[in-house]
Amino acid sequence: MNLLSRIEERLTPAELDVRKWSAEEFERLVFECQPRVAVFDCDGTLWGGDAGYGFMTWSLEQGLVSRATSDWIDTRHRAYRAGKVSEEEICGEMVQIYAGLRDQELRAAAAQYFQQFIRGHIFPEIARLVATLDEGGVELWAVSSTNRWVIAESMREFGIPPQRVLAAEVRVANGVITSEIVDVPTDEGKAVALRRVGLTQPDAVFGNSVHDLAMLVMARCPFPVNPSPALLAEAAKRGWGYFRPASVEGLDGAVGGE
Repeated sequence: MNLLSRIEERLTPAELDVRKWSAEEFERLVFECQPRVAVFDCDGTLWGGDAGYGFMTWSLEQGLVSRATSDWIDTRHRAYRAGKVSEEEICGEMVQIYAGLRDQELRAAAAQYFQQFIRGHIFPEIARLVATLDEGGVELWAVSSTNRWVIAESMREFGIPPQRVLAAEVRVANGVITSEIVDVPTDEGKAVALRRVGLTQPDAVFGNSVHDLAMLVMARCPFPVNPSPALLAEAAKRGWGYFRPASVEGLDGAVGGE
């Protein structure tokens, strides 16, 4: 039994009644919305998996941070998984661990990580949709609690410029990364980040997790994509449908990301 089947076993009858859009219906609904501005979450929405955690573990294996820092963030992440550290706290700390390194070094590492571990997991249906929206002149934004290095590098693939990327980041001074938090867009923080740049009601918002709920609620047209069980439950309450990329249906562990 795959992960999706196990998730559906845990859902209530009401949640199972949430309308699942076909690829054609999903695309039609997006274009019927006639968005001028479209906002995308990244992990789990544009691609499968959690690139934030993946990049962190990979960068630790590459020796980018000290053993002491590696042990500390591992302990903190275990506490997060146990519910003792908040989503906002851990996402911020996963960026702060690179303090003292050069910004260019992390950009290069993020570019390498994208090519090796993210690019091959991009959902084709979503990639085509983003490309079509871009060609139609829609203003595209990316909002993620994953670090900005990974998200900015990944957005090159989607044609989303760095100035339209809102992600977890720390201040960089004279090319060196500091531990001073600039932003950690998660949960209500995603809505706050959007309002900060003047997007009080984006036309279309795409997200996969309950951590995207605050910005989905802001949207004129909310589009749950590859929704987690918690977001699927919210979709049921609000009368939303959802889209599940074909590549997820038979993959264990594909439902995830923030």
